[in-house]
Amino acid sequence: MAPYESDDSTTAEEADDLRAGRRKAARYVVPVAVVGVAAATIGLVPALADSGDPSLPKISAQQLIDKIAKSDVQQMSGTVKITTDLGLPNLGGLESSLTSGAGKSGGGSSADPTSKLTELATGTHTLRVAADGQDRQKLSLLENAAEYSIIHNGKDVWGYDSQSNEVYHSTAPAGADKQQKQDVPATPKDLTKDALKSVDSTTSVTVEGTAQVAGRDAYRLVIKPKQSGSTVGQITVAVDSKTGLPLKFTLTPASGGAAVIDAGFTQVSFAKPSASTFAFTPPKGAKVTEDKQGDHAKGRFEGGPKGDHKAGKPHGRPGQDLGKGADGLNVIGKGWNSIATFDTGGKGIPSGSKAGGQFGGFLDSLGDKVSGKFGSGTVFKTRLINALITDKGKVYVGAVSKDALIRAANAG
Repeated sequence: MAPYESDDSTTAEEADDLRAGRRKAARYVVPVAVVGVAAATIGLVPALADSGDPSLPKISAQQLIDKIAKSDVQQMSGTVKITTDLGLPNLGGLESSLTSGAGKSGGGSSADPTSKLTELATGTHTLRVAADGQDRQKLSLLENAAEYSIIHNGKDVWGYDSQSNEVYHSTAPAGADKQQKQDVPATPKDLTKDALKSVDSTTSVTVEGTAQVAGRDAYRLVIKPKQSGSTVGQITVAVDSKTGLPLKFTLTPASGGAAVIDAGFTQVSFAKPSASTFAFTPPKGAKVTEDKQGDHAKGRFEGGPKGDHKAGKPHGRPGQDLGKGADGLNVIGKGWNSIATFDTGGKGIPSGSKAGGQFGGFLDSLGDKVSGKFGSGTVFKTRLINALITDKGKVYVGAVSKDALIRAANAG
C-alpha cells in the first residue's frame, strides 16, 4: 500500500478490480463484453442505508485499512442486498440472458456458478451468506419461488439450481480459496478487498464520518479518483467498528444519480452457523454435472471470512497481469484513466440486421457510431465501463468517457 497523504487520507495504486473487469472484456464480443465487465465491477460497489450516525473514536484512513486487513471473522451469517444499475436498455430480459451467457460453461448446466453469478450484473438481488472457517461457506441467490446456492464443504463445491433441479459439482483442494481469485465478487468484503488492492498517487482515501448498517456501528471509508475523466465518482465502504468486516460498499458514478451498484448487509450475525447449513446431497432426480477440469470452482469463496490482503503489501504495478487471457493486451494511461487495448484480429462488431433480430437491436441500443484518425467504430457504453471497438477489430475499454476512448484510438 502506498504512503498515506495525511493522517486521514491515503493514496493508492491503480484499481485492479477495474483492470480485472477490462481483462474479462477481452474475452467476449461487445454487449457481452460490457455486461461481463459490469459483473466483474460488482467487486467495486454498495451504498450506505444509514439509520443514524454513531459516535465512534477517531480513526485514520491507514488505521481503518489496517483494521480491514486484520479482520479475522471466521464465523458469520447474514443477508446481503445487491442492486446494480448500469443504465443498460430494457429489452424484455434479453440483456439478462446475454449476461448469463457471458460466463456460461460447465457443459451448459444452469447450476454452473460462473453463469449463474453473472446475473448479479443487473437488477436487484438478495443473497444469504454463511461461513464457518476456510473450508465451509455457503452463498444462496434468492429468486422468485426459486433459489440458487453454492456450497463449499471441505473438498466439495456444489452449485444447485432449484428451478431446473440441476446440480454442478467440483472439488477444491484445502486452502484453494486463498490461492485463487473469485470470478464474481458478491459480498461487501469481496468488493472491498478488490477495491483496495492497489492505488497510488491517482487515488484519495479518507475516513468521512460513521454509519449504522444492519444494526452495527461502522466507519465510512471513502475512495475517490484524483483525476478527471474517470466515470467513477467515489466508492464508500462501511466498516464494522468492532470486527473490521466491510458491511456495505457503494460505487457512485461521476455523472451523478443513483449508485451504479449498492451492496450491503441488511442482517448479520457473528454466531457459528449450524453444521447442517453446509450439508448438501443432490435431490432425487436432479441432473448432476461434474466439473472435469477440476479447478473451475476453486477460489469461488476467496471473499470468505479470512482473506489474504495484507496492509502495506504491494499488489502489482500498472499493466501487471493484464496480458493473461488476451493476446497483445496493452494499457494506455495511468490510474483511474487507464485504458486497456487489444486487437481481436477481426472485422469489428456487426450491428442491426447483420447481428440478427433482437440481438442486433441490443447492440445498436448500446452503441454510438464514431469516427476519427483511427477510422470508424462503435462505442458501447454503460454508466461505468465504456468500450470502443473499431471496424478493424481493435478494442479500447476502460472506466473513462467516450471522448477519452476516441483520443486513445486516434493516438494509437
